[in-house]
Amino acid sequence: MTFLLIASFADSVLHFRGPLIDALQARGLVVHVAAPDLAQGSMMRTQLQARGVMVHDIPLQRTGMNPLADLRTLFHLKRLMRTIGPDIALAYTIKPVIYGSLAARLARVPRRYALITGLGYAFTGNDSSDRSRRGLLRSLAQRLYRLALGGVHKVLFQNPDDEALFRKLGILPSTTPSFVVNGSGVDVAAYNVTPLPTSPSFLLIGRLLGDKGVREYVEAARRIHAMHPQVRFTLVGWIDENPDAITQQELAQWIAEGTLEFAGRLSDVRPAIAACSVYVLPSYREGTPRTVLEAMAMGRAVITTDAPGCRETVTDGDNGFLVPVKSVDALVATMRRLIDEPALIERMGRRSREIAEYKYDVHKVNQSMLVQMGIA
Repeated sequence: MTFLLIASFADSVLHFRGPLIDALQARGLVVHVAAPDLAQGSMMRTQLQARGVMVHDIPLQRTGMNPLADLRTLFHLKRLMRTIGPDIALAYTIKPVIYGSLAARLARVPRRYALITGLGYAFTGNDSSDRSRRGLLRSLAQRLYRLALGGVHKVLFQNPDDEALFRKLGILPSTTPSFVVNGSGVDVAAYNVTPLPTSPSFLLIGRLLGDKGVREYVEAARRIHAMHPQVRFTLVGWIDENPDAITQQELAQWIAEGTLEFAGRLSDVRPAIAACSVYVLPSYREGTPRTVLEAMAMGRAVITTDAPGCRETVTDGDNGFLVPVKSVDALVATMRRLIDEPALIERMGRRSREIAEYKYDVHKVNQSMLVQMGIA
């Protein structure tokens, strides 16, 4: 059997789906990967081919509303599918789900699946400054999702809130079955528990977007630093091509202030997690945040928001704390509590590891996905 995986970001394929590819190959499937930026000689193409994966570079713009470019993506994928003849196609992230699912239907791929890993810019945030833009994008996304998902055999979600929203809005037809999986999972053997640092240290990892709560994190760092100058705050990430991205000027100002350390984009985040006491993600909405799972596996307490996707990872008061979306005051109060009660950090970190092992182990997550796709 032939399996086609369609993605929007080449560099994430092995990091997020490497174990799934291994599991598919272990069951005798020939795996093809289609994503942009997989040209001949590229590092990710070479790495995938070394694992026996058939690789296809596709024209796909992750962001933007260029209908001609998106139609080109659709017809390129349709031609590709008719050429390789996959038995099963799985698409994840917004544009691959929409155009990959439509192409799979047009190419009459026998088994078609979609994985919703998050809702993105159009469904997140409600600031008046960009409400009309988001509203337009959301309306368009809903129509395209509805058209695409009407032709798949099953939709997998990473949290129940997204599933419920798709049902409520009529994006997901009542005749199309769905299932919730525990995020992308994390390799608990690769993300080992490490000793806590001797002094309090907070960390956020992610694309530098407003909807990730980056600005709230920086403001909380300012306030805490004024009271506890010995506490470290680290930011790991990069400015993404996204309408909601922070500006280079903002980032430069934050660095100049000296209240946080900016580590840039890291190919391996484990040293950064090992150097922190508490992982923080004040995001407005997620699928299931992979960075939180990585921090949990390494035995870190977590502060995140009581928002879809985020709330799935933390039981408030058990392995961390949930704070309201956009509430800097609550974020500061929670940070101060953990600074004042270091025993809580240690206890919550132990619980995080336990939860990662029994709920988010990548092999368990992938087994669940394979069962839902009729492969296991």
